[in-house]
Amino acid sequence: MQSDSARSTANPRHVAVIMDGNGRWAKQRGKERVYGHVHGVETVRRIVEAAREMEIPYLTLYTFSTENWQRPKEEVDALMNLLADTIQKEEANLIENGIKVQIIGDKEGLPPRVTEIFDRVARRTGQNHAMTLSLALNYGGKAEILQAVRNLIEDYRRNPDLPPVTEQIFTRYLQSGDLPDVDLLIRTGGEQRISNFLLWKIAYAELYFTPVLWPDFTKADFEAAVRDYLKRERRYGKTSEQIGKHIS
Repeated sequence: MQSDSARSTANPRHVAVIMDGNGRWAKQRGKERVYGHVHGVETVRRIVEAAREMEIPYLTLYTFSTENWQRPKEEVDALMNLLADTIQKEEANLIENGIKVQIIGDKEGLPPRVTEIFDRVARRTGQNHAMTLSLALNYGGKAEILQAVRNLIEDYRRNPDLPPVTEQIFTRYLQSGDLPDVDLLIRTGGEQRISNFLLWKIAYAELYFTPVLWPDFTKADFEAAVRDYLKRERRYGKTSEQIGKHIS
C-alpha cells in the first residue's frame, strides 16, 4: 500500500476548489454579478470533466458559503435558481458518467426547491463509483466542526460507555465525514486565503493559488495545478530522508 508521504507521486485523491472570481469577471465586462455565475457554471462542467478524465476520485467544490447569505437578495435568489436548474439539467450526464453527487452543508437553510432537486439527484447517483462530486452548499468549516461537537457530546451524554474520542471517531460526525482528507486545495481569483472551507479536512492539504478568475479557469489550468502538486514533497512532519527523498 502506498504511504501518505509518497502520495504526491500520483494524482491527488481528493481535490477541493474555492471557485472565486465570478463577480469580478462580470464587472470587468460591465455586467451584473449573476452573469459571472452563469459563465462559472460552464467552468464547473469543464473541471468535473477534467477530474473525471484524470481519474481523481473525489472533487469538492465550494459552491455557497454560510457567509454568502450576506450578499444582495437578488444575487442570492438568482444563484440558488441557477444551481437548481444546472444540477437538474446535468442529472442524466452525471449518471451516464458514473459520478456520485452529494451535498455537504446545512440543507435546512436552503430553499425547498433547491433541496428537493439536490436530494433527488443525490439519490439517483448514489450508487455511482467513478467519482464523488461534493458540493459545499450553505457550508462553513467552523459551523461544520461546531455541529459535530454538539452531536458528539449528545451521543456521549446518552451513552457514557462509548469509546474515548479519537480523530477517526470525531471525523464521522462531520458533514464531510465520508470524504478523505483533501490532498490539493485550489483557489482561483488571486486571493490567498481558505475562507472557512473544509477546515478539518485540509490540515495537510497542498495549497495552490492562481490569479485566473473562475469563469476563465480551463482544463489546462486544472492540469497545471495537479502538475504543481506532483512536484511537491509531502512529509507529514517527517524529514526528506525518512521518506526516501532528498532535497536537491
